[in-house]
Amino acid sequence: MPKLNPQQQAAVKITEHPLLVLAGAGSGKTRVITEKIAYLVNKGLAARHIAALTFTNKAAREMKSRVEKLLDSQQSRGLRVSTFHSLGLDILRREHKILEYKSGITLFDESDKKTLLKNLINQGVASCDIDEIDNYSTQIGSWKNALITPEQASNHADILTIDVASLYHAYNHNLKAYNAVDFDDLILLPVLLFKQFTEILEKWRNKIRYLLVDEYQDTNITQYELVRLLAGNLGRFTVVGDDDQSIYAWRGAQPENLSQLQQDYPRLKVIKLEQNYRSMGRILKVANHLIANNPHEFEKRLWSKLGYGDELKVLTHKDELTEAQQVVSEIIHHKFHQGGQYHDYAILYRGNHQSRLFEHCLRENNIPYFISGSTSFFSYSEVKDVMGYLRLFINQDDDAAFLRVVNTPRREIGPTTLEKLGVYANERQISLFSACFELGLSQKLPEKAVVRLNKFCKWVLSTAESIKRSNNLTMINTILNDIGYEQWLKENSKTPEAAKRQQKNVTDLVDWLKRMGKPNDGEAEKSLSEVVAKVMLLDILERQEEDKSNEQVSLMTLHAAKGLEFPHVFLIGMEENLLPHQNSIDTNNIEEERRLAYVGITRAQRSCTFSYCTHRKRYGEVLETKPSRFLDELPKEDLEWTAKNPINPEKVKQRGKASLAHIKTMLS
Repeated sequence: MPKLNPQQQAAVKITEHPLLVLAGAGSGKTRVITEKIAYLVNKGLAARHIAALTFTNKAAREMKSRVEKLLDSQQSRGLRVSTFHSLGLDILRREHKILEYKSGITLFDESDKKTLLKNLINQGVASCDIDEIDNYSTQIGSWKNALITPEQASNHADILTIDVASLYHAYNHNLKAYNAVDFDDLILLPVLLFKQFTEILEKWRNKIRYLLVDEYQDTNITQYELVRLLAGNLGRFTVVGDDDQSIYAWRGAQPENLSQLQQDYPRLKVIKLEQNYRSMGRILKVANHLIANNPHEFEKRLWSKLGYGDELKVLTHKDELTEAQQVVSEIIHHKFHQGGQYHDYAILYRGNHQSRLFEHCLRENNIPYFISGSTSFFSYSEVKDVMGYLRLFINQDDDAAFLRVVNTPRREIGPTTLEKLGVYANERQISLFSACFELGLSQKLPEKAVVRLNKFCKWVLSTAESIKRSNNLTMINTILNDIGYEQWLKENSKTPEAAKRQQKNVTDLVDWLKRMGKPNDGEAEKSLSEVVAKVMLLDILERQEEDKSNEQVSLMTLHAAKGLEFPHVFLIGMEENLLPHQNSIDTNNIEEERRLAYVGITRAQRSCTFSYCTHRKRYGEVLETKPSRFLDELPKEDLEWTAKNPINPEKVKQRGKASLAHIKTMLS
């Protein structure tokens, strides 16, 4: 391992002790994990007994790609590199009978979850306010991430949460009835399974004999417990994390899990990776200076051999429009002067609303840009429709899918029919699909409505059976043609162009599903249920975004920027109430905001520029603002404040030349 530094090599070679690798930003943690996988295989552990877990599909793909360069296909056969949720889904699919689920478990996304919660509130199962659905969804997710079951939530509820606990109980009961789980269940249910059935846990411990976990500081209580159960008392694991980059407390992440390891595993070894391969020395000095203001369980200090670098600029503006114009001007000037590419530049901010003026200014200057976190592929109605049909073919008890497609395209099954069907199904405690075949339904609905529902359900059953027999995903096109879906899109789209875009999305989805179903070496062709389950965990959009982001200025939140790097970073809105955010100030959570600023600074490779306004419009009123306290915490000798050091005449002249050159480029 000649390319690894001594600390990285030590992290790779420790296999007989549980290991915590404290990996600072840009310190080569992915290289350590991939080299360790190769090291374990070369030492005789079969790849099929190794699992590496990440938090995003992008990170998993990157890791898998690097491993493929270190091991041949035979050596890496059976290696699991996936997200936590993909592993959880695999466990549930294999152990569904013990958990009393049928095969073909449906995965509810956030939209499905909120729809079910609304229906339950409308049915009066809990005294909850329908306008608070988002908060109820968040609370239920928080309970699941904290390993709290509905029974435990009810037992410990106070007057403010007792109704939400009742809703949680009804929600889980209905999920089970629909043979469905939500994303949080993908971790919670395997943990509950392993705790209850030791023989199942032993089986999975034999499958996964060595565990590697990336971004460990982002694990919640349930994920920590899953790792602890799989690793066993010996602790055959390597976890890699950085407490200074823990920025997801709002979704249950527990940076304390890093120190908890020392209590649970007395034999734990700790190695620090402090050499940074990304940033200039001055950027790291500023970042170290800032994060030193947080309390630390583990002390570390990033350093680099890449040279010291220029001072970090601090730009001051009178308002947010001037800020956007000036930052765009800085990019034009810098690109002209340095000869870089647009994709070298990133504009990072605390909240999505801050991007709007920057978009406007970039468009005015004909500068291509890309916003991270745009509309998800799966949020398009046509994609939801196709996925709804496929979900229903796999699992007829999936009420969310049933409601999505039963009248799409129209089958004269209207809201009144569906409402009465829902009341009947709820009284009988069965799914909507099952209710369609019950004799008692004829007493609630007119005969014509019952006939239409019966006809639809029989078609679903026969189509599902055909798919199961042939196991051929090419049938999807035939099914969509049979129901006249393309014609329906044409009739219901605002313009012919919109219909074409929607049809292209459908075609892209179907083609992608077919590719997903193709067998890998030595594997059987995947069934529709396997493909759909995997698709619900994949991020088509993320792959598309990676392709689109070439030669474009990147705009994204600080949360979205984690794990990325750019030669030149502009960290905007460095003001009190923005960064740190007012909510964090009110709840005394400044430490996480400081970590967020630290993440922003350590994205920069060669230059980092801060920007703040003296006045900013809020709620229609222009208010005076204060510079962020974090600017005061940075070493003054490493900053260049433009308000205190006005640009000299020569620089103004250079700016004029750059702007003129840019205008000529636009005209040409």
